[in-house]
Amino acid sequence: MPAGDASSSTSIDVTVPSVARMYDYLLDGKDNYPADRSATEQLLEQVPSMKVLALNNRQFLRRVVRVLAEEYGIKQFVDHGSGLPTQDNVHEIAQRIHPDARVVYVDNDPIVLAHGRVLLEQNENTAVIQADFRDTESIWESPEVHRLIDMDQPVAALFVSVLHCVKGTEDPAGMVHRVRDRLPAGSCLVVCQLVSEDPDVRRGVSEFMDQSTGGNWGEVREQSDLLTYLDGTELLEPGLVEVSTWRADSELALVQPSYEWIEYGGVGRVG
Repeated sequence: MPAGDASSSTSIDVTVPSVARMYDYLLDGKDNYPADRSATEQLLEQVPSMKVLALNNRQFLRRVVRVLAEEYGIKQFVDHGSGLPTQDNVHEIAQRIHPDARVVYVDNDPIVLAHGRVLLEQNENTAVIQADFRDTESIWESPEVHRLIDMDQPVAALFVSVLHCVKGTEDPAGMVHRVRDRLPAGSCLVVCQLVSEDPDVRRGVSEFMDQSTGGNWGEVREQSDLLTYLDGTELLEPGLVEVSTWRADSELALVQPSYEWIEYGGVGRVG
């Protein structure tokens, strides 16, 4: 997940909650600080389903990468707003299927960059870019992408649980479309974000997260808002759905304690 402004330096202010570190806390990670934990606990008071939702979202990411690698033969992945390393990262899943698979992670939290470089320094087919995932031009023209990603072969561009960090005025659909337009035929876009059909939840959570993270939050949206994200692609079955139901397999999805909001998304294939 993104955290901090794209122009931020490599200094880390641990007194301001980071979306990436809050997500890490929800996944029982250890790379978070008191401010992150406090903000997350306050969020859980508003939306008790958040922890289970985060865990189900992580399972969705694993399934998507596995399906795209196994069934569609995709060997290249660019993970926008990747967050902190955790178990079964994108490159680990993809490289179990295709040992030569190549993965570029993008995040602008300095902690993500530090941990990612240590984790990946022995893996020449992976890279971490410190950048705001909204800055598509700098990402796709970066030396790391040019080194690892062959634009004559299909690529999976992942936007997993990050688009709610983009404000409506920043045109999240247009940002996704700019990436889509760079991708060769056979590539896939993966999108999902937090949605709610309850206007009070959308407003309350969006305001809380925006204030907690110093303005580094977008908005919780309605399901219908996501329809435009995958314009110009062929939706893979089962379409746009609550993510725990996308190609559900032997992994048992955790039951949310409440449904104030859900993680909603799917995969579109570029023709």
